Amino acid sequence: MGMSGYFIPSVNYQGSGSVNEAGNLVKNFGAKKVLIVTDGGLLKMGMADKVKAIVEEAGIEAVIYGGAEPNPTDKNVEDGFEVWKKEKCDGLVSLGGGSSHDCAKGIGLVASNGGKIQDYEGIDQSANPFVPYVAINTTAGTASEMTRFCIITDSSRKIKMAIVDWRVTPGASINDPDLMAGMPPALTAATGMDALTHAIEAYVSTAATPLTDSAALMAIELISEFLPKAVANGADMVAREKMSFAQFLAGMAFNNASLGYVHAMAHQLGGFYNLPHGVCNAILLPVVSKFNIIGATDRFGKIAKAMGENVEGMSPREAADAAIEAIKALSVSVGIPKGLTELGVKEKDLETMAVNAKADACQLTNPRTATLQEVVQLFMEAM
Repeated sequence: MGMSGYFIPSVNYQGSGSVNEAGNLVKNFGAKKVLIVTDGGLLKMGMADKVKAIVEEAGIEAVIYGGAEPNPTDKNVEDGFEVWKKEKCDGLVSLGGGSSHDCAKGIGLVASNGGKIQDYEGIDQSANPFVPYVAINTTAGTASEMTRFCIITDSSRKIKMAIVDWRVTPGASINDPDLMAGMPPALTAATGMDALTHAIEAYVSTAATPLTDSAALMAIELISEFLPKAVANGADMVAREKMSFAQFLAGMAFNNASLGYVHAMAHQLGGFYNLPHGVCNAILLPVVSKFNIIGATDRFGKIAKAMGENVEGMSPREAADAAIEAIKALSVSVGIPKGLTELGVKEKDLETMAVNAKADACQLTNPRTATLQEVVQLFMEAM
């Protein structure tokens, strides 16, 4: 099997009220003035101000940058870094979903190492210790609050850069379900399907280990049971809390086993058309999984079981097929669009996106190797 690594923040808080730990954490990491990186929506809602107050209560200065867009860009990172420099910050707090965390990681890379964000594309390209960094999560989710992954859109190339660097792993993560209660149903569904994709891709990854398998299977179980409930009723705090654990477990899995072609392809859709990442994953997941069955038949059977399917008396292939049907059924039940055509994807772009998907770091651990033509075909099937 060769060597495998295991990456995770030093401190991870879960549960109601855990956001109140933010100030002490920042202080313990030695920061004097933090940049709070968030998105426009959370800024408007006043959540960023709430976190600012918590940080200031611990005796730390704080300034807010609210420019993280969905699918954050190199420009968002540059703008945030300008604020960092102007305000003479020495620590980071990210507040939001994947976009806020990724944007903060980008700012931190440039702050710690100089240069521009493009310099860090690929695996472990940074050289210096990362600035003190606490990530507060509000979706369930991308798990970016606890991973070494940072996805930034290069606006000139219209491509999502995959930055995988153990140094960007936050020093601490906070998952407070109270901050997730306001998530609208469509965002709950999309981020939940993103978490399911993380768990499934990590479970069938060629780099999977017993450490990642245990996390992946538990995540799949929890998401299958609690995502529909969280979408149906956003105020169901049991469902919110279970989903916050599920997305974190899925992060533990993929942060260490990596992903596959669902993410390699979804990154292209995001970079090209600026589409919501979770929705792209949800549409591609059954299509790519079906393609992957012959590379991981037994594992797909176990996924079916974790999703609550009765696989007793089935052949390994029938059980694997049952997993694909369960994924589709879950997607439908939470209101994911039927295909990529609905999202405005054009057939003429598929070849370009397929070329880029084959170059994406995520495809390296896919359980079945794919030719360029096969990747184009997978995009076609997802239309």
